[in-house]
Order: sequence, then structure tokens, then C-alpha cells
Amino acid sequence: MKCVALHNLGCKVNGYEMDVMQQMLQEKGYKIVSFDEWADIYIVNTCTVTNIADRKSRQMLHKARKLNPEAVVVAAGCYVQTGKEDVLKDVGVDLAIGNNKKKELLPILEKFLEEKSGETNEKTSTSFKTLDDTTIIDIGKTKEFENMQLKQTSGNTRAYIKIQDGCNQFCSYCIIPYARGRVRSRKEEDILEEITGLAGRGYKEVVLTGIHISSYGTDFGEPALLALIESIHGVDGIERIRLGSLEPGIVTQEFAARLRALPKFCPHFHLSLQSGCDETLKRMNRKYTSGEYYEKVELLRQIFDRPAITTDVIVGFPGETQEEFDITRKYLEKIKLYEMHIFKYSKRKGTRAAEMKEQVPDEEKTRRSNLLLSMEKEYSQDYRTDYIGEEVEVLFEEEKVIDGVCYQTGHTRQYVKVAKRGEAGLSNRLIKGKAAGFLQEDMLFIE
Repeated sequence: MKCVALHNLGCKVNGYEMDVMQQMLQEKGYKIVSFDEWADIYIVNTCTVTNIADRKSRQMLHKARKLNPEAVVVAAGCYVQTGKEDVLKDVGVDLAIGNNKKKELLPILEKFLEEKSGETNEKTSTSFKTLDDTTIIDIGKTKEFENMQLKQTSGNTRAYIKIQDGCNQFCSYCIIPYARGRVRSRKEEDILEEITGLAGRGYKEVVLTGIHISSYGTDFGEPALLALIESIHGVDGIERIRLGSLEPGIVTQEFAARLRALPKFCPHFHLSLQSGCDETLKRMNRKYTSGEYYEKVELLRQIFDRPAITTDVIVGFPGETQEEFDITRKYLEKIKLYEMHIFKYSKRKGTRAAEMKEQVPDEEKTRRSNLLLSMEKEYSQDYRTDYIGEEVEVLFEEEKVIDGVCYQTGHTRQYVKVAKRGEAGLSNRLIKGKAAGFLQEDMLFIE
């Protein structure tokens, strides 16, 4: 029995794919061990969203080599796609597997191990790392969705479901279309089969994820996300349906109203913003204006009762003047969202933004980031405070010890963290209770 250690970097899509790869290895009889332990094989599911992500991917590959110099070190995923030449030159990497090839992990790995057993000097070549160029495809040309079937995750309450891959947006700061290719949607019947299986194993909540889920179905002829959600709503055993990141353009009166009619749908929307300044949005090649985004937020607030709306904001994008930043800051003060993920712009080689003039100094990015983080903390606190004194429904997930006291913790439908003291055995149960106050600054407690 060979020991395999796995490490995942990056997004929820990568996490889903890693769960399936681990599942395949376990079913084949491989023993899974911690990445900090000695193993025969190390697999790093890499990320390439920023230059820092590339560096972290390399660091984990080199860490694996140090843990066992004789091990087989496998680099998989996005960094392999965009940094192929560097990966193949890296003496710390034995085998490289690109995107849309992860479902073939087992046959690729076993063929590599078979050939390695008769290794010659010639087999240390770059062609050996790709099994004669069969493990990395031209991702920009494929139209095939890499269908995988998840049976179980590390948790036992919430499952992330990959419904699509790729992106056609080409935002000026983003490398992901080059790492993941064009939009490719998963067949509805395959999604429903997977979710039905997970529901049968006790999972109560699913989160639909992908690289650009707002475009789900467009490669089939027309947008189909709404119809997919309605189909999932009919799966017995599933109590909650949650969405990953959305583009503002998908939010229409019909979209929101039909979601509102689904009792299992969680009113938790992550709408990507990136900037509240129209000039900055143009340079980013985003496909909406700040005014259009505001209209979508107001529409959701009209149709849903206190929807949890979260977003991403990039500060210090090339050319962002103090005036442009102030426009974004004032815009965020007006729109007042539940949570904001604040990112300092990070130059990514291979994108148009990396070549733009007027790059903002790091110290200025930090100053702007700190201002928005302070604002975010205040608004998040305000949103949670609004539920104190009300009955909320919580899907409990795990046990945590806080200040020496044991609590059961979970989330509301709006994804507000909640704890309940003392009562064991609540995991994967939906419980209602009155929100009595704050246990921690980001966590309520119920009585």
C-alpha cells in the first residue's frame, strides 16, 4: 500500500477537484496521510491566480521533495497550465498534470510509476514528466467539461458542487481564462446524480461553484443556472442551496423572484464588484457600471428580507488615483454590504494590467486596504447585530472550544456564524433558536 499526501491551494473549484482525487486514490487502496508526513507520493493541486500563488505552489512542491527525496512529486492544476515551462524545468517535480486531466489521475499516476520502475537517464526529460505530452492539454481549445463525481467531503454537512469550468470574461487583471479555458458547463443530469448521492449520505446543504457560474449553460445555447437551481430544489434530503460568486448582470427581476419562491434557497449572494469607480472598472474590463451594480443590490433587497450580500474589492489597481479610491470608498459607504473581501492589487505576469503604467506603490495599497477593512468590520457587525432578539435557523457543523467552553457551531441561511453552548450531537442538524448576542465579534449565540 503506497502512502499519498495531498495539498490543495486556491479556490473552491480546486478544493472540489482535490476531494475527488483523494476519493479516487482511497477507492484504489492508497493510504492518505498528512502532507507533513513521509509519503511515497505527494500531490500538490496548484493555484496561479497571482504571482504569490505561483510562489506558494512552488514552495509546496519543494517542501514535498525535502520531506522525501525519493518520493514521486506531482504538480497538478492551474500553475501547471500557465507555468508549464517552469514546471517542466523544476527538478523538484516528477509528474505534471494539467486541468481537465485530473479525473485521469489514477491511470496517469500508475502509468508513470510503471515506466519509472525501468527508469533510464532519458526518462528524466521533460517529456517523461508529461508522459510524452499527454498529461497537459491546450486548455483554451477544449470544449469538454471534466465530469467528476463526488461521494463525500471532509465535512459532513455542506458539499461544494462544481457545475461549470472556464471563463470568457478576460478581466485585465486575471489569468484564470488562460489556466481554465473557455466556459464549459456540466450536464444537469450529472449534477443531479451527484447531489442525489450526497443527499443519500446525509448532506443537507450544497453550494454551487465554478469558475464563472453566472455563465452556466451558455455553451449549451442559453443561460441555465436558474433552471438548474429549481431542479436541485426537488432533490429529497437537500435542505439548503447556496450559490458561489455571481456577476451582477445575472440578477434580474425574474431571477430574484423565482429564487425567492424556493424555500431551500439561501438568500446569500456574493456579487463581484472589484471597484466602485466606473473609470477603474473600465480599465479592469468589467462588464457593468457602479450604477448598474447598485440597482442589482437594491433589487435583491426589495425581493428578499435582509439578503446577505458580499463582495470582492481590489484596491490599488493600476492608475487608481486618490480621487478614484475616494469614489469607491464613498460608494461602499452608500451600498453598505454584509462582508467585503478586500484585496491589494497584485501584479500577475501575463495579464494586461501587469503592463499598465501608473502602478500604485505597495504602501499606498496597504493604506487604502486598511481603510476599507475598518469599514468592512463595522458593516459586518451591523448586519449581524440586526438578528439579535430574533429566531434564526442554524445548520450546525462542528464542535469548538471557545474560552474553555464547548460550543456547537454552524451558520444561518444568510451565512452568519452562530454557536450554541453545551448541547452535544447537533452536527448536521437544523435547529432554530433566539439569537441572544455576540459570543465573538463575528459569531452570535443562540439560547
